[in-house]
Amino acid sequence: MAQIATAEGPVARPSKRRRKSKELRHRRRRPSDYLFFVLFAGPNVALILAFVYYPLLMNLNYSRLNWRIGASTAKIVGLANYKEFFTSDTGLSVWKVTILFTLCTVIGSMLLGLIMAVVVNQKLPGRTFTRTALFSPYVLSGVGIALVWSFMFDPQMGILRYVFEWFGKTSPQWFLHENTTLIAAIIVYIWKYLGYCTVLFFSGLQSIPQDLLEAAEMDGASRTQTFFRITLPLLSPTTFFLMVSMTLNAMQAFDILQILKPTGEGVNTFVFEIYRQSFGVYQRAGYASAISVVLFVTLALITVIQFKFVDRKVHYA
Repeated sequence: MAQIATAEGPVARPSKRRRKSKELRHRRRRPSDYLFFVLFAGPNVALILAFVYYPLLMNLNYSRLNWRIGASTAKIVGLANYKEFFTSDTGLSVWKVTILFTLCTVIGSMLLGLIMAVVVNQKLPGRTFTRTALFSPYVLSGVGIALVWSFMFDPQMGILRYVFEWFGKTSPQWFLHENTTLIAAIIVYIWKYLGYCTVLFFSGLQSIPQDLLEAAEMDGASRTQTFFRITLPLLSPTTFFLMVSMTLNAMQAFDILQILKPTGEGVNTFVFEIYRQSFGVYQRAGYASAISVVLFVTLALITVIQFKFVDRKVHYA
């Protein structure tokens, strides 16, 4: 055994093998460690398996059936439900409405939210009240928001009627035509999520170091140059997060659309079509399950693509 010379005299130093054996004993898990892990993580894992993965597997199984909810028998049709969705006019309409609705709501909410965040970031009186007023629609119920806006869109009594009359126009019949119905839904959805985007962009603006902005000003950069060359690149983490979360939310929108147009014409997005096919007049649970699988795969692909390609352009501080 080696010795270490100290002021008090030589002290025996344990060999390398003994030190390694001691470290392994410290690293070895005790049975009580596994017990605590099971006690704390077990309920969460069980809930995830029961309410997430099990329904996913069952839904995948139902998607190959011609089955109605509550029916005791079902016919196996294989991939026929998927083939019908990708080749029928209804399926094409779902893709078209979902893509258009998602693009308009995500771009509109983020663009207006960025503009409002820049405004409330200025030292103006009442900006705290403005931030609160902007964010409040996000925490309100989608059903309540849709009911209020449905009255506002009313061509006879709604407030928008007077706005159109002030410009010398006639208020359109918003919910009689598919195009205007989709426009109305996009307006309501942007209004609801505008405050959410504003608050997140405002937080991003607050986190930008003032030294960079002051240095740009001293170098003679204009406000426009500072915004596009410094502020906007430093907001890329917030922009990326909003892009992912808003896309997922828009593609799963349902409550506002269902209240504005219960029959679904013009606003038959993925989730709305799943509801109509499974619980509506069609009662086709197997076909609705196939649409759910397509939605799940689509959301997964969009998320992977965003993280793989868009995340590369994000400038993290």
